[in-house]
Amino acid sequence: MRLFNSLKREKEVFQPVEKDQVKMYVCGPTVYDYFHVGNARAFLIFDVIRRYFEYKGYNVTYVQNFTDIEDKMINRANELSVTVEELADKFIEAYIEDARAIGIKDADYQPRATYHIEEIIDLINKLIEKGYAYESSGDVFFDISNYKEYGKLCKQDLEELESGARLSEEEKEKKKNSLDFVLWKANKPGEPHWDSPWGKGRPGWHIECSAMSMKYLGAPFDIHAGGSDLTFPHHENEIAQSEGATGKTFCNYWMHVGYLKFDDKKMSKSLGNFMTVREFRKNYDPRILRLFLLSAHYRSPLNYTEELLEQSKSSVERLNNFYNNLLHANKTAKEADINEEDEKIIKLIDEKEKEFENVMDDDFNTADALASVFTIVREVNSYITGKTPNKVVLDKVLNRLQKMDQVLGLLPEVSANEEILDEEIWEMIEKRQTARKEKDFATADAIRDELKEKGILIEDTPQGVRWKRDSG
Repeated sequence: MRLFNSLKREKEVFQPVEKDQVKMYVCGPTVYDYFHVGNARAFLIFDVIRRYFEYKGYNVTYVQNFTDIEDKMINRANELSVTVEELADKFIEAYIEDARAIGIKDADYQPRATYHIEEIIDLINKLIEKGYAYESSGDVFFDISNYKEYGKLCKQDLEELESGARLSEEEKEKKKNSLDFVLWKANKPGEPHWDSPWGKGRPGWHIECSAMSMKYLGAPFDIHAGGSDLTFPHHENEIAQSEGATGKTFCNYWMHVGYLKFDDKKMSKSLGNFMTVREFRKNYDPRILRLFLLSAHYRSPLNYTEELLEQSKSSVERLNNFYNNLLHANKTAKEADINEEDEKIIKLIDEKEKEFENVMDDDFNTADALASVFTIVREVNSYITGKTPNKVVLDKVLNRLQKMDQVLGLLPEVSANEEILDEEIWEMIEKRQTARKEKDFATADAIRDELKEKGILIEDTPQGVRWKRDSG
């Protein structure tokens, strides 16, 4: 398996720290609002990567944090006249609900920054002891001049970065270097605060992720991931403070997701060109967003347009219809000797499963993985339509599709109740077909109308009747 390591700017063969184990940290949301579909791209992509490692037989420890103390949190809490903790509780709950709705599995650990103040203070103390940090009027800053590898992730010229830094007069007085970043912020009136050796205050943003990732994963761990916008300064600063404190490599592989654009501009709350996942769910099946976000390679920019969204909606409907038809065909099919047509489908399934694994092994190419699945959909749909398929073949198709879907998470969930409903639908369709043959068109139309009321749309085709659930 090969993945693109942002630190090296090239694909590398993945070699875990511990055999058959993957330790993975993904930067989670700052919980001051509902997360938007641009944020969702990173969260969802790394969910799929985690699933693929599991598919390959690795034991994955997956950590995704919640930033629950930060300037945005404080400002929003003041706007809403609630405490920062109340704000965090509300939007953590909302995040979990929306993330689950688009098929993102819960992380093994979901730490909150404010629950790890002790670890954060210990880490800052180590940095001060080793000469990488200094206290200034109650604030504590990381001294980049003492960490010689600063900039190794972002690969930017430090002199240019320093000359471009905009500092307030207060920051100029407190900092030794313009790029020095805050580890601990002195308390200001009305802000949440904790006791520390440097006085009351709160942690800086960057130190939170270092403390939480190393608490749950140790150092070095395998993969640290997030959006491209986090490369600098957040991830760069994490490397400096973590390696400065421990003297060890912080993380072996860095992975970053390309921007989701809206009308060719980066989607962000600051620009106001965004849609929250919660808003999306009011209008669309959440799997449409999932398929849309998987339709391009994760490192490539992806443009959010109504046209592409409609294409994803059509693809999900096609997948739903196929899967329902496949389940029904499998229930009614009988086992038989393998004939030439059966052999063709078995060969296709074997080839597409291998293709699926090859493209996912090559830096998690979900776009090509989807293409493999939809080739199966097309060919197997032709195999089961208007024919007598072999149950031996359909069992194999279902098994392989469901296995691949453990990674992609796109097949409709079919509960026991829905399976009964599917049987009822086919019984009604068969009654309608009988009525049509007997030229009892009034009964046939009545059955069609009854199905429509139940949210089931039927279509008469030369190959037979097809049905789908009305997605609205």
